[in-house]
Amino acid sequence: MNAPSQTLANKKSFKDWQYAFTSHIRDPENVEIPKGMEARRIKIYSDLFYNNIEGFISDGFPVLRSLYNEDNWHILIRDYFKVHKNHTPYFLELTQEFLEYLKNERESNDDDFPFMLELAHYEWVELALSIDETEMDMSVIAKDGDLIKGHPVISPLAWPLSYNFEVHKISEDYIPEQANTQATHLIVYRDHEDEVRFMEINAVTARLLFLLDEDNTLTGHAALQQIAEELQHPDTNAVIDGGLTTLNELHERGIILGTAK
Repeated sequence: MNAPSQTLANKKSFKDWQYAFTSHIRDPENVEIPKGMEARRIKIYSDLFYNNIEGFISDGFPVLRSLYNEDNWHILIRDYFKVHKNHTPYFLELTQEFLEYLKNERESNDDDFPFMLELAHYEWVELALSIDETEMDMSVIAKDGDLIKGHPVISPLAWPLSYNFEVHKISEDYIPEQANTQATHLIVYRDHEDEVRFMEINAVTARLLFLLDEDNTLTGHAALQQIAEELQHPDTNAVIDGGLTTLNELHERGIILGTAK
């Protein structure tokens, strides 16, 4: 039977070895191979870890990936691999971890795209919605309820978003250098066939969705009337009529599920 001091010493020694091993895996160019490890063997581990993570991030952010050449992309992923401490063992959640790295840990670089964080967030939303398991209790919703007299219920799988850049248009052929003068408003949502789609909306529709989400007793009419007052529009009825058209379109797309019973 091992003495307690010997057991503690063994645990500390193993912990030190683990730290040296993971430190080298994260940054093989700058951290030495742990003593006693064969270089060929540890390179297999290093490549395996890196390639798995790089592959999942590339799949999760395909547009962002397409904007980088091979060298610059791997510089970015290697920095993430070195700097960020993952808080989940699940590969599907690596995209959120990468987003956290871009938001809070990445040191700004003159070569970074000014829209990098917003584009990454938009692509993360698409993936997050595709695997979201949220279910709505349709027994409390009148699917064909009156969207003007009742309270329109927004699907939990419809996320209104606002960006400084037109993230939904960015591609290898469209790389904006500066933000627009006005915000870009989008709804990213999962439709009736469980397909993730997006809809570009204007500031008025974004405000309408905000009001309906903020107050679950607000009728469609009351929300549109408030918007007309905020806009100081001379014809409230015109705003309400136009708003009803918008509500009907949102309902057809599955963004609005119906009205609260």
